[in-house]
Amino acid sequence: MSWFNHIEKLNIYLQSLSIHNNDGEEMEANAGFSLWAEYTLGIRDKRKTVFLIGNGASASMASHVAADLAKNAHIRTEVFSDLSLITAIANDISFEEVFAEPLRRRMTAGDMLVAISSSGQSPNILRAAQEARGLGGLLITLSAMGFDNPLRKQGILNFYLPAETYSLAETCHAAILHHWIDQMVLVVSK
Repeated sequence: MSWFNHIEKLNIYLQSLSIHNNDGEEMEANAGFSLWAEYTLGIRDKRKTVFLIGNGASASMASHVAADLAKNAHIRTEVFSDLSLITAIANDISFEEVFAEPLRRRMTAGDMLVAISSSGQSPNILRAAQEARGLGGLLITLSAMGFDNPLRKQGILNFYLPAETYSLAETCHAAILHHWIDQMVLVVSK
């Protein structure tokens, strides 16, 4: 695939962004991002926490976004990327619990969980999403690939792209997350 075909495909996927609320109603992109920003500002003002989770490249995105939000938008953030924590939970409990278990100990009602999964089918992400909802957290999901993946129906806001590969999904998710960061930084800089 040529560079121009690649960026054309990314453009098509990004323009195909689908955002649904927890009632399954589709939202226009700017309205969805505005609502996400509104939720995030409420969290910042109440000194709550934004938790971010993902596997593989999505985990590195979660860490990157957490750092940018903390540094540039003055938002409390947390990721569960400590290798000792992950391996202890995976070994002693199960890999499905690597995010849900720390959420049980750290998340309080009104915190936010941003769950990033290209396939929308990762068992550990789905468990954490379920746990966050049970704890009264605000769940935001980012997924791709299968239109009917289970993650894209669980959040108060669900961002879905029809990207067919992990690399295309991850690139599009990075664009979505950076747009969110930029919105938050604009608010802080005013």
